[in-house]
Amino acid sequence: MLQPGRAIAYPIPDPHTLEKTGGPHVELQDILRVAGVGLVIAFLHLFFEQTGKKEYSFFIFFIAYLYITAEMLRFLRIFFTEISSFFSWLSA
Repeated sequence: MLQPGRAIAYPIPDPHTLEKTGGPHVELQDILRVAGVGLVIAFLHLFFEQTGKKEYSFFIFFIAYLYITAEMLRFLRIFFTEISSFFSWLSA
């Protein structure tokens, strides 16, 4: 029973922990981070292309491509983990 003047302590979930289904979950923050990186890289790419620094533009594009590829591989791993946990639940 609650007593007056006592606060209820709710546990703060860690966004990078495992769910009850057994796999990590993708949050909106992850998707927005990838979109933000893409926008910043697009602006930098345009800036360096317009100023004639095509070497910098290519380097930034290449680094961003590697980052986005790594993030997409992580998202795919999470997706297939969720799918496999669903089918293991379905067959149980």
